[in-house]
Amino acid sequence: MAMESTLVGTANPPSSAPLVEVEDLRLWYPIKRGLRSRVVGYVKAVDGVSFTIPRGKTLGLVGESGCGKTSVARALLYLVKPTGGRVRFDGIELGSLSPEALRRLRPRMQIIFQDPYSSLNPRRTVMEIVGEAMAFHKMWQGDALQERVLELLERVGLEPAHALRFPHEFSGGQRQRIGIARALAMNPALIVADEPVSALDVSIQSQILNLLLDLQSEYGVTYLFIAHGLHVVSHVSDIIGVMYLGKLVELAESDELYYHPAHPYTNALISAVPVPDPTVRRERIILEGDVPSPVNPPAGCRFQTRCPFATSRCRAEEPLLHDIGGGHLAACHLV
Repeated sequence: MAMESTLVGTANPPSSAPLVEVEDLRLWYPIKRGLRSRVVGYVKAVDGVSFTIPRGKTLGLVGESGCGKTSVARALLYLVKPTGGRVRFDGIELGSLSPEALRRLRPRMQIIFQDPYSSLNPRRTVMEIVGEAMAFHKMWQGDALQERVLELLERVGLEPAHALRFPHEFSGGQRQRIGIARALAMNPALIVADEPVSALDVSIQSQILNLLLDLQSEYGVTYLFIAHGLHVVSHVSDIIGVMYLGKLVELAESDELYYHPAHPYTNALISAVPVPDPTVRRERIILEGDVPSPVNPPAGCRFQTRCPFATSRCRAEEPLLHDIGGGHLAACHLV
């Protein structure tokens, strides 16, 4: 039968308060050398990121590989302890929780991984994979647990017969549906989707994206959605944040950012989005040079080494993320 889970130290924030609040989040990985493992530097994967996610909404994070998107997700979920900053979930500051209290909170925060195959245990059936967390937290037991798993599989578009199969017997899209069912199993308030469609065919991508939107409408779940392409993020997100070298360079509502980009880096990302109409030609912005190392980022604006509009001020002074109007934030001296 179903059993209620308890959570100690839960706050009671107003329903209008954001579900997730991230303030000056930093995640630095130490670089160690020598026999004594002396710290000689840090990889600044995330370096001062702040944002909020309203309840029932989706924040999309977009940027090139290595810009820190997945590191933000790992730190937000406390899969790794942040180097600095604060993360509040439903009014609870995660850094103040004991390991036991954090464990009890985890059912409300779930993740969908990028690779739908490596994230599934190849030695377990779908029934065991989806039901594992529910059994561990004693939310469902016995026949009720099996019925719950079958209900979740049906909700994500799979058949009851699939429950007794192993991950290698499914296609990529079906495996990702299993991952989504596993994430939904704990009735979470927040799901972090870490590039959930990047390993799938284009035709399957749209099915998974539409499934995520349907589930959000039905269950009121909040998403942090991570992807490379702005065209994917804009389809599912209410708010979009653009990351570059560990920092947010632009943050705005989806349509506002897509149709009125302010930062040169965002303009370059949008210019790379394919246009389905062959009669429409979009001017492609080609960024020269490579992304600087997060070990030793450039002074001033981190984008200045690749920006065609960089000035002496950009090379000397780091721009802060500021409101350029209507809640549209950008970290650029030129706007």
